Amino acid sequence: MRRRTLSRLAIAALSLGLVATLAPSAGAESGRTDSRPSYKRVGYFTQWGVYGRNFQVKDLETSGTAAKLSHINYAFGNVSSEGRCFTGNIPGEADAWADYVRPLDAAGSVDGVADTADQPLAGNFNQLRELKAKHPGLKVMISLGGWSWSTHFSDAARTPASRKAFVSSCIDLYIKGNLPADGARGGAGAAAGLFDGIDLDWEWPGSAGDADTVFRPEDKQNFTALVREFRTQLDAYAKTHKKPKHYELTAFVPTAPAKIDAGFEVRKIMRDLDFVNLQGYDFHGSWESTTAQQSALFATNDFSVDQTVNDWLRRGAPARKLVVGMPFYGQGWTGVTGGGDGLGRPATGPAPATWANGYEDYKALRKLADSGSYTVHRDRRNGHAWLFDGTTLWTYDDPQVLRTKSAYVRAKGLGGAMFWSLDGDTPDGELITAVDGVLGRR
Repeated sequence: MRRRTLSRLAIAALSLGLVATLAPSAGAESGRTDSRPSYKRVGYFTQWGVYGRNFQVKDLETSGTAAKLSHINYAFGNVSSEGRCFTGNIPGEADAWADYVRPLDAAGSVDGVADTADQPLAGNFNQLRELKAKHPGLKVMISLGGWSWSTHFSDAARTPASRKAFVSSCIDLYIKGNLPADGARGGAGAAAGLFDGIDLDWEWPGSAGDADTVFRPEDKQNFTALVREFRTQLDAYAKTHKKPKHYELTAFVPTAPAKIDAGFEVRKIMRDLDFVNLQGYDFHGSWESTTAQQSALFATNDFSVDQTVNDWLRRGAPARKLVVGMPFYGQGWTGVTGGGDGLGRPATGPAPATWANGYEDYKALRKLADSGSYTVHRDRRNGHAWLFDGTTLWTYDDPQVLRTKSAYVRAKGLGGAMFWSLDGDTPDGELITAVDGVLGRR
């Protein structure tokens, strides 16, 4: 496979709108004559965002975001200690109320019709179904795991029998839609047809993740076998339909070469995965004592988007199956000393923020940038931005940075862009609009 090597000058030109002249189309890459490439635009919708952030499924419609997405990844589904997909109303473990029990009134519903007391599907799941009705091409995936809920992935993937039972439980719950009964809600087939596939967010096979997440050296081979089992069972279930349907299978994968090599047989898993979402953020963050970029496109002797892409390409991943993760939030520090623009300076701790210190939604950072109390700094050569007021620093992606990254996706012949998470964008979808302006072209 021919690989494109892009200079920073070329990327700068691309970001100025010269995509059409510098970036071959996906059709040209594959030998097809179709000059209208279709890029993935994958957004994570967080289950818990409907509470404090008050970010509802309907907001994807009113902001115009839904029309600019190819996929919504619903975060997250959990894995039990017995190695099964499950749901319920268990604090910190599962939230069936948000998923499919909570009634929405007419004002909060995508279709403008209030939920009734006797309908089997309500909550986020029903709203996502209504959203799909308005946007027939939109796919909804259930994402399993995430940082906090990857605890039992290693156990579930450990043997052929455990893998088979695990996969079967996930397909039964989410693809077949057999939800546990909760009053009038749930029941056999209640969510049938909602989910178009499964996204594996095991963080991380073969290496450390969250404090209680189990990991083993054999996770690497077991992950390959788990992916194969998902592909086999999804395909088998698809054959039972009267009309052919392909259920997609994707994964969220890391940026660090050590984590890639510890947990992923790249060539093997890519045969069964439709695409992977690359970690394109959290390269650095407020857990460190020195300020640094969290999501630079390029970097010298450091993590970067370009480094991540090339590491996956070198290990055998097809470019068209690599979807670049882009943050809709920033990482921040306070107590920054040493002067200058604040980058690469010592800090005393995470910056105060709305929901969790050190982590702030883009929509809040946009207000800081507009307030005049912070200066916006840019590294145009390396493709990243940060805010600094002399004491507090936030590293983040704004529309200008995301347009440059989207141009990079086109120029490298990659699969598209992924966003964590949709609730971080402005009410008018400023960030998704910036990406769509480059990747949404047909």
